[in-house]
This record gives sequence, structure tokens and C-alpha cells, in this order.
Amino acid sequence: MTQAVQYSQLGGPEVLVVNEVPDPVAGPGEVTIRVTAAGVNPIDAKLRAGVRPSGPFDGPRGVGADGAGHITSVGDGVDGFRVGDPVAFGWAAGAYATDIAIAAEKVAARPAGVTAAQGAALGIPAGTAYQGVRSLGVRGDDTLLIHGGSGAVGQAAIQFAAASGARVIAACSERRADRVAALGAIPVRYGDGLVERVRGVGEVTAIFDCFGSDEALAQSLELLADTSRIATIVSGAKAAGLGIRAFSGGSPEPLTDQQLAWRAEALPVALALLAAGAFSVELGERFDLAGAADAHRAIATGAAGKLLIIP
Repeated sequence: MTQAVQYSQLGGPEVLVVNEVPDPVAGPGEVTIRVTAAGVNPIDAKLRAGVRPSGPFDGPRGVGADGAGHITSVGDGVDGFRVGDPVAFGWAAGAYATDIAIAAEKVAARPAGVTAAQGAALGIPAGTAYQGVRSLGVRGDDTLLIHGGSGAVGQAAIQFAAASGARVIAACSERRADRVAALGAIPVRYGDGLVERVRGVGEVTAIFDCFGSDEALAQSLELLADTSRIATIVSGAKAAGLGIRAFSGGSPEPLTDQQLAWRAEALPVALALLAAGAFSVELGERFDLAGAADAHRAIATGAAGKLLIIP
């Protein structure tokens, strides 16, 4: 039997329980994976709490989208994978588990030297960051401001934007300034006075909001007149009213096919960069399956680094 973290009603972290479920079977186009590590993302907690809609319950729901491990079986019609292959995956359903069945298109080979913990930290954060930077058309002549630069998405966005040659300014707390600077960004303390501090660094030409506060949105509009180059991944429900762009984050507008393709493309890209020593993920505290509720409590407090579930 497989052990999986599930919930049967919306609520606080306490609704998360570990259940025994039948071992997954790889259907056509799928593989099964023995999960070594699963990444904890803010969206996991938002879905659990009902902050983001997810439809009516038709049974217990799994938790988690990102992870890494080894292939245990390969379904019909799947090429390129063999039993035992080390892999990472993203955008799944129910990653907080010992085993999972998932569409092979959501799985990427994990290169030698990339740990399962690193692979599990990539899916949603790297995909969201890569798509956001690509959608905003960030180039070498740009100065990109990232709100929430020290979070998992923000850190990935810094690295993708810097790789394009852009100058990057990252809004963060003072205690996180060294981390974002190490990734290639100019750290600027968030909060009151941010507009003046950013202007002291230079004129921004694009803004990527990974924080989502009303203050950050107002500051963005004050800093940049071209609202087509301001995007949020958190305050999607407010974006249309402000005239800015939203990439999910509660937006009623779905992602385009191109945006979805970029999110999928990011996983193998980030894995290859990690293997080459050209990308960095900050790993945080680790929890077992029974500690999933504690992991959700920790992410709500803004714990540093990518939190992980280790089945």
C-alpha cells in the first residue's frame, strides 16, 4: 500500500492526514514514481484552505504538485523512461506520498549530481518564474523589479532574468538581502519608501510581483507607466481592475497555450542548469508525511528556503 497525505474537507493544516491507499498503476502515457522528496508550495496550503477554488469533493484529495524520485513502472505509449531512472516532476496531483502515478509529459530526467531534494524544489517555482520572465519579454536592456525576490519563485526569476542579461532589483527583507545578491540581484528593502529606494538604483522597465500585497501593487503602478510590463502571480483577481497582467494567482483568465508550454519547459531547463552549476535552489526544513501539517504552518510564517516532505 502507498501512504499519502490527504484531506476530506477544507480547513486549517489539521485537516491533513496520512492515509493508506492502493498502489498507483501507470496507465497509458503515465509512469509511476517512488517519491524521495516532495516540494511544499504556497498553493498547496491555499487549495487546502479553500483560498483558491478547487471544485466539490468526490473523495479524499491528495496534496502537493512537485517532487522527485525514481521510476518504478512505465505505462503503454511512454518513450524515454526506464524503471530505476532518477527523475523530477511538477504540476502533479498528490505529490506528498510514497508513490505516485503521473503523466510522463510532466516528468523530466534528473541529471547526475542533482539531488532529489533539489529536483523537488523546481516544478511550480521554476515554471512560474520562467514563464513570467518569458511572458514579460525580459531582455538584456531591461531592469526588472521583482517583489518577493527571496521566495522560491522570486529566486528562480532572478536567475532566469539575470541569465538573459537583464539588470534585476529584488525587493526583500534586510535579512534576506545577502541571498538575493548572491543570485545576481540588487537587493532593496521592501515596505515604506521602496519607490524612492528603487529609483535610487535606476529606472525599471518591467515588474514581476511575487508578493501580492496592495502596497506592492501600488508601488508598481507608481514606478512604471507601461502596465503591460507589470505582472502578478499572486493578486490575479485584482489585475484586470488595475490594468496589469496576471499569470494565474486567482485570475479568471486562464494561461495561454504558450504560457503553459513555457511552464512545462522550465523543469528540464532548470535541471540542466543545476547540473551545470548555473542555477541554485535554497533548501529549507524537511518534514515526514506525518509532519505535513507542520510544513503548512511553517510556510504560512514565511520560513526561508524550499520546505520539503520526505516520505
